[in-house]
Amino acid sequence: MAEFTAAVYQNEFLPDGGTDVNAIVTVTCAGAGTAGQSGGGAAGEIIIVDTSGSMGPQTMAAAKQAAQAALAEILDGTWFAVIAGSDRAMLAYPQVSSGPGLVAMDARTREEARAAIGRFVGSGGTAIGTWLDLAGTLFASVPGVTQKHAILLTDGENREQPGALDAAIRRATGMFQCDCRGAGTDWQVEEVRRISQALLGTVDIIPEPSQMQAQFEEMMRSSMARGVSDAQLRVWTPQGAQVLFVRQVAPTVEDLTDRRVVVNPLTGAYPTGAWADESRDYHVAVRVAAKAIGQEQLAARVQVALGDNVAAQALVKATWSNNSELTTRIDQQVAHYTGQTELASMIQEGLAAKAAGDAATATTKLGRAVQLAAETGNDEATSKLRKVVDIDDEKEGTVRLKAAVQKADEMALDTASTKTTRIKK
Repeated sequence: MAEFTAAVYQNEFLPDGGTDVNAIVTVTCAGAGTAGQSGGGAAGEIIIVDTSGSMGPQTMAAAKQAAQAALAEILDGTWFAVIAGSDRAMLAYPQVSSGPGLVAMDARTREEARAAIGRFVGSGGTAIGTWLDLAGTLFASVPGVTQKHAILLTDGENREQPGALDAAIRRATGMFQCDCRGAGTDWQVEEVRRISQALLGTVDIIPEPSQMQAQFEEMMRSSMARGVSDAQLRVWTPQGAQVLFVRQVAPTVEDLTDRRVVVNPLTGAYPTGAWADESRDYHVAVRVAAKAIGQEQLAARVQVALGDNVAAQALVKATWSNNSELTTRIDQQVAHYTGQTELASMIQEGLAAKAAGDAATATTKLGRAVQLAAETGNDEATSKLRKVVDIDDEKEGTVRLKAAVQKADEMALDTASTKTTRIKK
């Protein structure tokens, strides 16, 4: 049975008149098991492959091979389906028109699905919203499936009417998780990231067809290792307090603040999705009413909840002091992840300014990103930034935009912007 633990890192001391409390809560899961094996319901997987006309022969061949390799990673007994996506969504496997839209994985269904994928032919446009809607319909057709995950591959920009994709994302939110990948450089990072963030998944670029199979296998292996189908982060605060924000800050930056669901007047629940054996860090910021010097208060109670059961708990405290040595100390973890969150914003804003032709703003933002990456020890971000800017002074954030940049390198930097590194002990 899975066991959760929660640990708090904070400086609890506030100066006279201080109101804002910041804490990093590290949640760790052990003994998660495998997907669909916990007794809390079955697991379901849907592989969604772009089969639009923009998929060239090499990309299509790699997509078929990658999807077939992902099938091999799905555990027997898992419910699954395959969607071929173009300007409409087609249920490629199982080939049914009514009733359950998923089938249980075994040797026979795996081979039949492999054959169906092998028949994919590129044609038509790109309407990703229809792909998400069909996935939602398929998952809903088998009520016993409680852990729902999809892989989505696209190689192009969505061509639906304005607002159609966002509406489909809203319909899918809370229904299933989705890891998204973009093949080549003709897709929009911001567009696909909206899907992955809303559906508690990941986004990344697959620059070369030869890299596709490994990414698909890894995504499916990771999904199969998530033996806890769903967990909530619950945050209780005292009467009159305000939750400023709740963010996942490792392994990626994901703002959960607006995803709050009311549990009771003092408690909100935030979705975290399925869990494997892993640790994640959350930044919780709370504003409380100032109290007199020497007084203490519980500023927040952070819990991990599996359904109605509390699996772990951590306490965030506030103590008012006139000792400046205590009140001016910034907790290492809080400082580190505050920098990582700003780093993600600087990269995305810098690249957006560069695309808009605003070289001055792009240079300033990406320079700050270089500085933050160095300060927080995010070597992966530094490496990707070096492909977009020439760094004169890493410590000061002095950079120059490169005259010629590969589009794939910009997109790789953009997709990796929310990936964080843990504090170096």
